[in-house]
Amino acid sequence: MTDFSALPDLALRTLGGSVTAASDESFEEKENLINPWAPRFSPETFGAKGQEYDGWETARRRPDASGALGHDWAVVRLGLPGVIRGVVIDTAWFKGNYPPHASVEACSVDGYPGPSDLTGWTEIVPKSPLQGDTVHEFKVDVDRRFTHVRLNMFPDGGIARLRVHGEVVPDPRLLTGLTIDLAALENGAHVTECSNMFYSSPDNMLFPGHARNQAEGWETARRRDAGNDWAVVKLAAPGKIALAEFDTTNLKFNAPAAVALSAQTPTGEWRELMPRTNLQPDTRHRFRLDSDVEATHARIDIHPDGGLARVRLLGTLTPAGEAALTSRYASLT
Repeated sequence: MTDFSALPDLALRTLGGSVTAASDESFEEKENLINPWAPRFSPETFGAKGQEYDGWETARRRPDASGALGHDWAVVRLGLPGVIRGVVIDTAWFKGNYPPHASVEACSVDGYPGPSDLTGWTEIVPKSPLQGDTVHEFKVDVDRRFTHVRLNMFPDGGIARLRVHGEVVPDPRLLTGLTIDLAALENGAHVTECSNMFYSSPDNMLFPGHARNQAEGWETARRRDAGNDWAVVKLAAPGKIALAEFDTTNLKFNAPAAVALSAQTPTGEWRELMPRTNLQPDTRHRFRLDSDVEATHARIDIHPDGGLARVRLLGTLTPAGEAALTSRYASLT
């Protein structure tokens, strides 16, 4: 496992990513690049265009009149803009039709630009050799906030998945002065540590939207001792939590029996926000909190074990929180 693989995939479709344009998708659609599941393959599944693949595949290129061969490309709008720490180019199942080389560029454009409005591309992965049916990992060392990436393959072929791991950097103009989810991944929150993630990552409970099944939340192994499971969330920025939501949707026989919530202050002190409270399976629970604690982190204790589909911690940023978000954004744009 690489040091960036634990970071969220900023391009993931379930986090709002989209493949907005491609030079060619004659065999397989460009949208497959950012599907959340691992690439699949069923042999001898032939459609009108040949063997079907779970990835993006282009036609065979031929030189033009000048003798130039050119190359294929796909543009991805990141669901969560941020600093890219690593890129994965996966050629799973493409064995005789993979591209021999690929590169990745990135850019940052404000607002909601179309593909033709993207400018200022920076190379973050140089043209590098690829192998068939292989996961290729590339570390990125560019401290800038990006909104889009462009995958180039030379000259043509098939790529199953593109993963863009990094740190979320939200636009403070969309957060300051408002009630926000301080624990949302899209706002820059993330889990820093947890007791157990046997079945799924705790960051899942910070994803946008509703979990469609229990695999899309956080679920721990069954405990056989007297302890309990827990996770610590670094909030998007220091703030005051006014309402906590613990969603056990889809967890019908493996929801926790109870949950408790505490917050860490800027001085490092831990304060209880909500005592141990019973939960029901397959239920969205909302609790209004009577607290004026400024929190930098939140600790969620589930008793004794089980899973949470989603956690929402609604509140407001403190002046220090707004300043921290604004300063980080300015330093990376």
